[in-house]
Amino acid sequence: MAAIFGASLALARLSTRARSAAVRLTTGLAMTAVSACTTGDVFSLQPAVDVGSQTASMAETPQYSGMQRLVPSDPYLTQAAYPRMDEPMSSPQQMPASEIDCRNELKRLGVVYQDIQPIHEGQCGIDFPVKVSAIGSVEMKPAATLTCNMAATFAAWTRNELVPAARWRYFSGVRAIHQGSSYSCRNIAGEGVLSEHGKGNALDVMSIELNNGDDIDVRKPGLFAFRTRGFLNNVRADGCQYFNTVLGPGYNYDHRNHFHFDVKNRRSGHRACR
Repeated sequence: MAAIFGASLALARLSTRARSAAVRLTTGLAMTAVSACTTGDVFSLQPAVDVGSQTASMAETPQYSGMQRLVPSDPYLTQAAYPRMDEPMSSPQQMPASEIDCRNELKRLGVVYQDIQPIHEGQCGIDFPVKVSAIGSVEMKPAATLTCNMAATFAAWTRNELVPAARWRYFSGVRAIHQGSSYSCRNIAGEGVLSEHGKGNALDVMSIELNNGDDIDVRKPGLFAFRTRGFLNNVRADGCQYFNTVLGPGYNYDHRNHFHFDVKNRRSGHRACR
């Protein structure tokens, strides 16, 4: 009887250990399964990413070539493509000697300019145009597109006549010249003749801005504007020593609000100053 009781007690103890072992095994398996489910953030709703050494779900790093090695984020730089470059400007070696000499004169006069591409528009155009943005410290607003000869002539008039006249009359330097038209493909108003603007040989001056803040309008001044009238008369008359044509307020209605200067070549050598 005692033997039977001892055997029953041993069996009960064995069953208890087995159950404990089973519970531990089940718990371990469950934890392993949970840890393998995700490495993502459930709160940010991001998909899980395999963090193994071989990750098939992540795209391979793209291979770039050409300019894409430098700017890989630019979609316009394809494997065989490069950024579009503007055509080079005319080099001095391609210009006639007269154009090269003229540019040397521009530099001597302190002209700030840029060589731009030839302009050809039907009967209009300039073979070797320059874009003038300043004459010394005097700004050109806006920048004027001209032939080099016209640019040099206007620069000489500005430095030798306009600036000294402003200092004498207003005790001030000139800050800016406001122009209304430089190169423009058009005929003379009311005529079928090509304007000198269409050749880059003309410039229209609307107003002259001084360093002291005065803005001198070229339109015919009032009756008692003695200083303004004297200044405008001087620069207009002095222009006839430099340009072949000088027209302004009083000549006709089309020139009521500006001075027109040009270097038109006339066979007779006549200068039109009105």
